[in-house]
Amino acid sequence: MAELSRVTTWANALIRMHLDPAVWSFGFDNAKTRAGQCNYTAHRITVSRYLAARYDDDEIHQILLHEVAHALAGAAAGHGPAWVSIARSLGYEGSRLHDGTRADELAPWVGVCPAGHSYYRHRKPAARLSCSQCARGFSPAHLIAWTRRDVTAARRATPRSA
Repeated sequence: MAELSRVTTWANALIRMHLDPAVWSFGFDNAKTRAGQCNYTAHRITVSRYLAARYDDDEIHQILLHEVAHALAGAAAGHGPAWVSIARSLGYEGSRLHDGTRADELAPWVGVCPAGHSYYRHRKPAARLSCSQCARGFSPAHLIAWTRRDVTAARRATPRSA
């Protein structure tokens, strides 16, 4: 579990090493499903406070390298060859998407299919959805039943480890 103060120190060090600290900044955000983000408009790299609290130091370092590579490559690069080249040169070892745990305990919408597979959403599902584990494509026989659960402000305010 990474300490948030250490994450800030590492992020600021990477910004000083690779970017212009007069232009780029670091902060935490409230994302529950993505680990990091590079905001080109605000020139800001962010990491989810919820997910940082559950990942180990190496994972967080890789997330920061991923986002710094985005800042260096530019918005048009996406996860293409230019971004990959820059990311590797920084020491990034991961894939284009992070596949770590998510903050599902903070999702107010919980869905269950008839076979018992669970799904979590942070926004109310707008359309009928069916279980992707039970059937390929949409299947009325495998509809997900959604229920809303109360996620208190106190629970959201406290990052939890897995």
